[in-house]
Amino acid sequence: MFTKSPIALGLLASLPLLAQAATPNDIEHVTIFGNSQAVETTPGSGMVIDQAYLDDFAVSDIMRVLTRVPGVYITEEDGYGLRPNIGMRGNSADRSEKITIMEDGVLAAPAPYASPAAYYFPTIGRMSTIEVLKGGSSVLYGPRTSGGVINLLTTPISDNSFATRLDVSLGSDGYRKAHVLASGSEGRIGALGEVYHYGADGFKDLPTGNETGFSKTDVVTKVGFKLDTAGKHYLEAKLKYSEETSDETYLGVTLDDFNSTPFARYSASALDEMATEHKLINLNYVYAISDNSSLTMTAYYNDFHRNWYKTDRVNGLSLGNGAEEAASAFDAGTAASDTLDFRVKANNRDYLSQGIQGEYELFTAGHQIKVGARIHNDEMDRFQWVDNYQFNRDYQLTTLDAGVPGTDSNRIDSANAISAYVHDTWEYGDLTLSGGLRYEDVHLARDDWGKTDPLRTGDAAKRRNSVSALLPGLGATYQISEQLLLLTGVQKTFAPPSPGNNNAQEEEGWNYEAGVRYSDQLNRMELIGFYTNLDNLHGNCTASQGCNSDLIGTQYNAGEVEIKGVEWSYQADLPLAGFTVPVNFNYTYSTAEFKQSFESELDSWGSVQAGDELPYLPDHTLQFETGVRQDNWQVLFAVKHTSEMRTQAGTEAVTTANGIPSRTLMDVSANYQLDNKQTVYLVIDNLTDKEYIATRQHGGIQVGKPRTFQVGYRYQF
Repeated sequence: MFTKSPIALGLLASLPLLAQAATPNDIEHVTIFGNSQAVETTPGSGMVIDQAYLDDFAVSDIMRVLTRVPGVYITEEDGYGLRPNIGMRGNSADRSEKITIMEDGVLAAPAPYASPAAYYFPTIGRMSTIEVLKGGSSVLYGPRTSGGVINLLTTPISDNSFATRLDVSLGSDGYRKAHVLASGSEGRIGALGEVYHYGADGFKDLPTGNETGFSKTDVVTKVGFKLDTAGKHYLEAKLKYSEETSDETYLGVTLDDFNSTPFARYSASALDEMATEHKLINLNYVYAISDNSSLTMTAYYNDFHRNWYKTDRVNGLSLGNGAEEAASAFDAGTAASDTLDFRVKANNRDYLSQGIQGEYELFTAGHQIKVGARIHNDEMDRFQWVDNYQFNRDYQLTTLDAGVPGTDSNRIDSANAISAYVHDTWEYGDLTLSGGLRYEDVHLARDDWGKTDPLRTGDAAKRRNSVSALLPGLGATYQISEQLLLLTGVQKTFAPPSPGNNNAQEEEGWNYEAGVRYSDQLNRMELIGFYTNLDNLHGNCTASQGCNSDLIGTQYNAGEVEIKGVEWSYQADLPLAGFTVPVNFNYTYSTAEFKQSFESELDSWGSVQAGDELPYLPDHTLQFETGVRQDNWQVLFAVKHTSEMRTQAGTEAVTTANGIPSRTLMDVSANYQLDNKQTVYLVIDNLTDKEYIATRQHGGIQVGKPRTFQVGYRYQF
């Protein structure tokens, strides 16, 4: 079945991969693959995670889903996946800024070109399907093409007169979830209404008694119209509003405190809070021109506000440079002073992403031809300040100095981009060729008023740069037999520079992959080797990876980097004594190293020497899932292993001082169908209650989530 693509309110960009000409009923299926069968013939590594799997583990954290996908790396942070760190094929996972993330085919990052760090991520619990494509994404998707693509598909409007879904659960640490959805169609009109709320009290403890949890709510409405009685024209509007309040911090703990009280938080982080608000409007149109051609268009508007009010200095010391030690000593009562001074920065930002995109598709004489384009505009407006506070021994708070908004970072980064592509899939017997050409033209700007002009009445310091690129890609599959298929592909990679890149130098290189795919009635296996050579790797100075606050927004050019690895996956549903035993295994080996020496202010890079390995990239990751299924019940186990990884570039052995130890975690899921509409379920994350270091990217140690459970009830028809 064909899929549709969206049009955004400010840019022309590439659209999803389709499998058949579109019809009006396909308007919501803005997919990469079109259908699950299309994954089998993709000249790249792809996976579709469907509603059944998301329900199996009652998923609300995207990072706990993506461990199922080979070649994907995650760095945990808050334990709930509120701001995911996702990398693919050796690329940095920090704030998922190296990959392309879409919701229903529309770019989802707050400012995908000017500031791609994903401080907003679509709520995974309201998604019906997740598509992941690696390697073969460079022509149809952008702007970042060296890692891969994640497309999150929301629930479509039901074709029935009425359909509903109710999913509620309670769990550890005050966890709660309520998901309510109603949808239906009558005549030429269809509609959907959805509310998704979840939150928790948090699993960390502050000596002040302040909260460490979160609360997030999404409200979604869709209305669709068949514009003519023949059903050739379809128009749909999607509106979404969401808000979040989370008591999260970058202030980690020392190694000694992790070993003794891993779930403690220091009093200096008591005021830390992220507050966000997100508004989305999509207007989608599809025209089924004929049985073998279609036109799809989407206009989009994303408005995202966030203010992460968080501590960045303690007793004058920054994170990673003594702040954690000072905070620890005060809470332990061993500090020389009876007071603790700390600075809290209001990381206040407004984002805008808007554009229009479209795709024409034609099936003819063994060819599937797609031509698409996007016009896009985005910006990030930083308007920040700092406040200074003091605690005494009784944790009584005194305001030492209240900052004036706009007297810290005070600038606007923006981008205007045009992208276009042409792509053809040509079947010739058992050989299928898939290739095309993508064009990106990006104009970047920075207007900086500094710290002394909060009203922006004077002239801003201006920086302008532009970059354009032609990105060819070619893939091929050859069907050796009904079960066995060979695949290979090569694509030119690209990422635009940020407005803070002094050299205005894009990230570019080449991706290569080759492998074999086998499938029969019971088994599916895939083995793929990949190699990426980047001529200029970007590294962004962000607070999330521990960087001098005066340099936030600076982008470093790391020069040549070599990435290589192997992905192996296996899936089967095996019959055994009247039961079904599902098996899902994936394994990734990867390595990456800098080929040039350079200096940077990034904590995770620092002074790099040629031959140093990249940080936060484990050599080995694997996940093994199995269990037992019957007609109306099942029990599933997922064992996840991540090998040790260094937290700073280098070649020396990984130790507790420069790395994160390996870990093996187990999740368990069980559900029972009361009837064909009702299900009860139990999910336990981290069954063995493993205490582990999740990250050190902010200077101190952030601990992983302990054993948690949720018990829920689901009703749908």
